[in-house]
Amino acid sequence: MADTASATRATRTETLRLARPSATALVAGVFVLVQLLLVPPRMGLGWDEIVYVSQVGDHAPAAFFSAPRARGVTLLAAPVASWTSSTTLLRIYFTLLAALGLYLALRAWRGLFPERVLAAAGALFASLWVTVFYGPQAMPNYWVAIGALVCAGCVLRVRAGQGDRAALWGVAGSAALMALMRPTDAVWVTLPLLVLVLAVRHRRLLAALLGGLAAGAAEWVIEAYVSYGGLTERLDEASRIQGGLGWNIAIGDQLRSLTGRALCRPCTGDLPNPVIVLWWFTLPVLAGLGLWLAVRARRTERTLVPVACALTAGIPYLFLIGYAAPRFLLPFYALLAIPVADALWHLVRRPGGAWRPVAATLVAAALAGHLAVQGAVLHSVVGRTVDARGDWARTADELHRLGVQPPCLITGFESIPLGYYTGCASGNTIGHNANTTKAAILEESRRHPVATIARTGSTPPRYARSWPRHGFAGFDLYVAPTAQEGGDG
Repeated sequence: MADTASATRATRTETLRLARPSATALVAGVFVLVQLLLVPPRMGLGWDEIVYVSQVGDHAPAAFFSAPRARGVTLLAAPVASWTSSTTLLRIYFTLLAALGLYLALRAWRGLFPERVLAAAGALFASLWVTVFYGPQAMPNYWVAIGALVCAGCVLRVRAGQGDRAALWGVAGSAALMALMRPTDAVWVTLPLLVLVLAVRHRRLLAALLGGLAAGAAEWVIEAYVSYGGLTERLDEASRIQGGLGWNIAIGDQLRSLTGRALCRPCTGDLPNPVIVLWWFTLPVLAGLGLWLAVRARRTERTLVPVACALTAGIPYLFLIGYAAPRFLLPFYALLAIPVADALWHLVRRPGGAWRPVAATLVAAALAGHLAVQGAVLHSVVGRTVDARGDWARTADELHRLGVQPPCLITGFESIPLGYYTGCASGNTIGHNANTTKAAILEESRRHPVATIARTGSTPPRYARSWPRHGFAGFDLYVAPTAQEGGDG
């Protein structure tokens, strides 16, 4: 009887242990709440989001899709954006998806690092303002970061003898995800993995990695030949739009973007307060410490791989372009989070597991300060973003009042977001998003409402100078007379 009772208690204990959510699952759950609370789901769509979402939605005609873009985000948004124009529903969908992606990415590293390290890594990555801000948005960079974490983790699982079929599929699927989102980023991220797999001559890993990259990039390559004249031509056009890729130290630009500048182009002005960027300089130091610890413990590969992938992921955005956006480095931050978390645990715990009270207190204080800085920057950038996108919505209402109703065309300054918010097509005759001509715009103005947008006080295009001008919210709205006839203004 005693043995039976003991067995029953053991079974109950095991059942409770299995039912208890893992630390990484708790981190993902908290990430959901943080996104919903700090990035309001009602926040309007941004410029890049509009380009991706408009390809499948019916709220407005599809916006111009330039050469550097890939259609992965459009596919990811399609389950919601294809049947509703509700920004709130789309934000909630991406919030839940982002948390699920984070959980699966951390799960890919189980068995390679302790659960506490993985949970800390997830918390560190998810606490960055740029992660919280872009998690619920229809943007590609967060998903490249998730794909990078899964891919590196699954490669290492196979190398560590945990190479079941699921890990190989994880390599292929995550490589495909990265290539679907940003094919060139996928190549940079996976360079160290390709070198490793070739060095150890692991055929199945090589097939999974190359197969995933090829599957994910296939649509982008096919589109290059269909719409751009070839792959080389598309890459050249993408480089031109990005200002010409070449040697350019953009570290200062990235630092300036950490204050919450969604796109720092041109990236001028003073460098931020050191308090805001201190974490950025601490990150590689802690990652280096994590690598040193791994070398001492003779587990170098599982730490060196994410560090190497992070470095190659950062190369194009730190040294090859002349502008910056904080979201560009999300894969860099995600990959470094694991060795950084490993280093922090080593600082606060002795090898036997006992706490180091002084070190633990200092690390806790530093993390609290870090969270305060991230929260302050996030609050600022969310406030500015909500206001700016609110201006777009109010300007769209004013254009409706002036008679610009679908089917219609918006051209000129910020024509893509204003076109989407108004429900109109968008067009430009110059710049990176040039997709029409002056003659076509004038022809369209004879059949449907057309408005040209200019900054307040700036000179509009010649074809619109005779159109009635209406000042509103920092814009000059030049509305073709045919639209005026149908409006009440």
